[in-house]
Amino acid sequence: MSEVSVVIPTMNEEASIGRVIDEVRKALGGRLLEILVVDTDSRDRTREIATAKGARVISEPRRGYGKAYQTGFREARGTYLATLDADLTYPADRLPDFLAALESGRADFVSGERLSHLAGGAMSGMHRIGNAILNAAFHLLFRAPIRDSQSGMWAFRRAALSQMRLVHEGMAFSEEIKIEALRVGLRFLEIPVDYRVRVGDRKIRSMSDAMKNFVWLVRKRFGWHPAPH
Repeated sequence: MSEVSVVIPTMNEEASIGRVIDEVRKALGGRLLEILVVDTDSRDRTREIATAKGARVISEPRRGYGKAYQTGFREARGTYLATLDADLTYPADRLPDFLAALESGRADFVSGERLSHLAGGAMSGMHRIGNAILNAAFHLLFRAPIRDSQSGMWAFRRAALSQMRLVHEGMAFSEEIKIEALRVGLRFLEIPVDYRVRVGDRKIRSMSDAMKNFVWLVRKRFGWHPAPH
């Protein structure tokens, strides 16, 4: 069994996926490691490059950020799961710090906090506004002092998945997994990470995606018992 499974969703990421995989291998070279690239119907050389770099490529023809992660989590074999985007925005060299927090017992779920270390140009003004709205909504609805509710860089024990009710297939999955971690009582830790300018085409529509996520947060909040403090 692999000790760490790093799950990376992709859609047309040929410009960056090879470098992301190289960064993961450099960061976690001393560990038993599997890298799972969950590809949602790329039309470029993403899958070819990932395979050549030694990743296990899983085809997921149904598009959706959350769908890709759910598929990857089902296929993963590691004791620990870690996640990254395929566009080089998140720093793989911080993954050892995430895993150290889990192994030492400091936390059960670790999430990267991007907003303290934004590179110039890494996030548009509208994207920043969207994040601010969603963070405020997260705090209000779930009474959780999380600084970056939209972060897509996490690490946790795979066994924790059995406690979570993860259903969203789109971008709101990043919120849902944090909500579920809190709901089931996992100790939550945010670690500040650098957030870099993405490589390749931008896929997020800042304000429209933010409004969809906001509506979903409200529905999630009132669809089950109040989240714990």
